[in-house]
Amino acid sequence: MGRARLAELHGVATSYEPAPGRTVQVPEDTVVAVLAALGVDASTPRSVKDALDRHERRQRDRLLPPCVVLRPGGTPRQALPDGLAEALPDGTELRVRTEDGAPRGWGPAAAARPLLPPGTGAPLDGLTDAPLPLGTHTLTARAPDGRTATAALIVAPDRMPSPQGRSHGFLVQLYSLLSARSWGMGDLGDLADLAAWSGRAFGTGFIQLNPLHSAVPGTPAAPTDPSPYRPSSRRFPDPVHLRVENVPEYAHLGGAARERVDRLLEAAAALRTSVLRDGALIDRDAVWALKREALQLVRAVPLSPGRRAAYCDFLAERGQALEDHALWCALAETYGTDWRGWPDGL
Repeated sequence: MGRARLAELHGVATSYEPAPGRTVQVPEDTVVAVLAALGVDASTPRSVKDALDRHERRQRDRLLPPCVVLRPGGTPRQALPDGLAEALPDGTELRVRTEDGAPRGWGPAAAARPLLPPGTGAPLDGLTDAPLPLGTHTLTARAPDGRTATAALIVAPDRMPSPQGRSHGFLVQLYSLLSARSWGMGDLGDLADLAAWSGRAFGTGFIQLNPLHSAVPGTPAAPTDPSPYRPSSRRFPDPVHLRVENVPEYAHLGGAARERVDRLLEAAAALRTSVLRDGALIDRDAVWALKREALQLVRAVPLSPGRRAAYCDFLAERGQALEDHALWCALAETYGTDWRGWPDGL
């Protein structure tokens, strides 16, 4: 019971339901391993008791919960759960840093002395008691005894805005949205055409799509997993949905590269015709093989200064996560998706 309670306190499930009416208990060693990954030792009854005691002390001594919700026009003290505001020590200072980095403060404590942002020693100007904007901000409490706490402060509207009148839309599986310019399966160019045409012709208000996440890569020995519901990453889109001709550098292909991409277009047309006219199934791997080779040719075209700047901004914005995803895809395409079967060192 103690281990189950400890798992619950840290958001670790001890059972799940793979189908209605069927409950599967998670093995205890799995629960222990997951808690260990969260920095919680649950390997023995004694360690479980110690972890529960530490959690209880932290809960008792903490100034703020992990997250508080505020309605527009309120103050941080009004946002605190019932009883917690009264439990804050007298003289506790509350301050807020909004999503855009602006400092805010409320009440006598904020007006009586300058509020300092974490890690600085200089007072801030421009603190106001104006209501916070909608969004996710940071709330900090500082007690007179030196204790501090930080929580996410979410300012949420009382209700979501209502649409202006009724609307309609299309539910689309993008891969099946083929046109006379597709490469054997629907792509983002087809989606743009559908949105523009349906919006102008019928006043369509929205399009609902299947997930476009990055798929699990295929290998020479195993095909790609085509399901959009089993992605390799939910953070990055799948390049198979690109319309290659819409990449700006495509227009600057020349010489042997242009001849090779023209042959790829002929192969893509054959795939498209087989699906649209002959009733063939969509062959995602065949489409991706053609697009991957075409994109490699396009990638070799030098970028203009503006495109180079945009590319560098893209890499900087995505950061290490993109580097890791690209590296994993390259290794998975070569050695398979199960890293345990990769050569030593990888």
